[in-house]
Amino acid sequence: MGRSSRGRRDNAGAVYFARQRVPQSPAGVFSLWESPHLSTVLRHAFVPASNQRLANLVGPMESHIRTIEAATQTAISRREGAFKVEGAKRNAQKALEVLQALYEMAGRAISAEHVQLMLAGDAASVHEGDDGVARLSTRRSDLRARTPNQSVYLSHIAEHDITFGIGPAGTGKTYLAVACAVDALERNAVQRIVLTRPAVEAGERLGFLPGDLTQKVDPYLRPLYDALYELMGFERVQKAFERNALEIAPLAFMRGRTLNNAFVILDEAQNTTPEQMKMFLTRIGFGAKAVITGDASQIDLPKGAVSGLLDARRVLKSVKGIAFTQFDSGDVVRHPLVARIVDAYDRVAPRAAAAKAGAKAASPARAAAAAAGSDDAQEQAGHA
Repeated sequence: MGRSSRGRRDNAGAVYFARQRVPQSPAGVFSLWESPHLSTVLRHAFVPASNQRLANLVGPMESHIRTIEAATQTAISRREGAFKVEGAKRNAQKALEVLQALYEMAGRAISAEHVQLMLAGDAASVHEGDDGVARLSTRRSDLRARTPNQSVYLSHIAEHDITFGIGPAGTGKTYLAVACAVDALERNAVQRIVLTRPAVEAGERLGFLPGDLTQKVDPYLRPLYDALYELMGFERVQKAFERNALEIAPLAFMRGRTLNNAFVILDEAQNTTPEQMKMFLTRIGFGAKAVITGDASQIDLPKGAVSGLLDARRVLKSVKGIAFTQFDSGDVVRHPLVARIVDAYDRVAPRAAAAKAGAKAASPARAAAAAAGSDDAQEQAGHA
């Protein structure tokens, strides 16, 4: 059989198409094969190859390569500085782009977090010194926005007295809010930080939990403690508590207070009622700033109850001085699988809501039909 002008066939029957040479990039050259089954093979050689850069690129036990493979659904192999990426065309191109971008910054160690951020398309936040990205500086660390929505969120907090951050878990809503509060305290922009959240979740009420009040409340407030310890350090957090510059309390303890010159954060706001949300927002005094965070997909209120977070978004969306930031799965900076989990639940949520609405609409119809059937039976009995 004659050789095809477009490719060649090996003994196993696989078809290999002629290599197409692509212009050389700063980091090296790559070549492309396409199979008839829409599978693409990309080859890239990093030149000049640096053993230290390659070691930083692939990570310990090639863990960074495995992360890129899992996130892009590709297969990556290499021989020294030559890499081969195989998968669907778009996925293979994405994986290769990530490899090239990471190699450019491989002069220093690359963390798993950097790889995940690059996979999320946030190359700017990985490189230090880029302009136009919101930053925060605390005595313990320097922080910067990792996604465009995070940058908008930080800008909203800086420019508005009340800011809402709404979105799925892992988007940095609470952590960034606490970081802004610590930054404000260290700059003496506020005199104290007040962190609060509803203390009733998943049907558990404080009275049924063991221990004194602190022991009852602490498990609910642990994420806030964790953020403070990371941003300030254990000793400074304890000293801030001692001089009343830092307070963490259940939302119920906010009633009747006026919080002046304070940075106030309400976490897990999706589990507030509209009455609680109004109570919290009206605690804000002169020189105060408030940030409200929550995830509308994780409401633990009793069935039929209205979330104060969703109600506030509807009522306050046009009020001057209040800003809303909506996060999505693209802002998740945890394990790449978390973003895919969020997307999967978001896809089925409309169908579940439609099915629930259909069931509610069908219930009156079934009741009417049953009543009509009962009337017919009574009428037939009367005739008999």
